[in-house]
Amino acid sequence: QVQLVESGGGLVQAGDSLGLSCAASERTFSTYVMAWFRQAPGKEREFVAGVRGTSGNTNYADSAKGRFTISRDRDKNTVYLQMDSLSPEDTAVYYCASTTVLWRIPTSPSEYNYWGQGTQVTVSS
Repeated sequence: QVQLVESGGGLVQAGDSLGLSCAASERTFSTYVMAWFRQAPGKEREFVAGVRGTSGNTNYADSAKGRFTISRDRDKNTVYLQMDSLSPEDTAVYYCASTTVLWRIPTSPSEYNYWGQGTQVTVSS
């Protein structure tokens, strides 16, 4: 069974940095698009950042540009999200996701086939 396992969430203060990791259980994920989404209480799940497996191209939500960096280690089947200059508005459950779409980075959750369990990120003011 395919699994995505996130780690690295926690409680930080505004302005701090935090790194998230997502390990995939199968090597085939090295070719898939992998992405991070987040969902705050009472809000819809939203795209944060994604990275293609073949080219390494990335895409970011406007809210993440300049502050967040997505990267992947294909040998370790792991994708990372480095978050800098965090603000309370970044508080959410962060989810790792993967899709078999290869040629673009979808931003809609409905296009992703596999999801992790989520990790809580809380930013205090």
